[in-house]
Amino acid sequence: MSNLNQYDYYLVLDLEATCCELLRSTEGERGTIKRHEMEIIEIGAVMVEKQDLTIVAEFQTFIKPVRYPILTNFCKSLTSITQTQVDQAPSYPEAAILLKKWLSNYSNAVFGSWGDYDRHQFLQDSKFHQVPFPIAYPHVNLKQLFSERQGLPKRYGMKEALELAGLTLSGTHHRGIDDARNIAKLLPYILGRKQLNPL
Repeated sequence: MSNLNQYDYYLVLDLEATCCELLRSTEGERGTIKRHEMEIIEIGAVMVEKQDLTIVAEFQTFIKPVRYPILTNFCKSLTSITQTQVDQAPSYPEAAILLKKWLSNYSNAVFGSWGDYDRHQFLQDSKFHQVPFPIAYPHVNLKQLFSERQGLPKRYGMKEALELAGLTLSGTHHRGIDDARNIAKLLPYILGRKQLNPL
């Protein structure tokens, strides 16, 4: 997936999911949600056109989880997503249909996320709910590409990557739509159109 110039659009997507504190015990929540039982609670996505890398459309929805419908305090604190927001949200199958409908407006696109987590979580939720994977585009790991194109020896978190590029993190970190917008800011560096200043 080295030549991304063949695509007309870049779908930049970020998910938030049910989670719990793994490092220390907080109100008995430690380890309550296993990795394979996590569920998407927010899809945030931006569609970026190739020429000048501007965002031409956005998609955002919360999703109501079914395995662990009550969000942990850790999850609410990390994401700023509230219980009310997920309680009133569509189910994953409904959200997948909404996303697919939105994506139908854009052909010849590639799906990028910061790492492989988002793609795996989509696969996991689709399998659990027995619905088709909602994104037909090929996937690319933007985290990996950022390091490769910039000749960096290791991979960085999105927040660190923004700092390396001298960019400000906008909105709330660990909110899907805000993180998608922030990742989109890094596209000139991910695509090799801009180079980082030497450290």
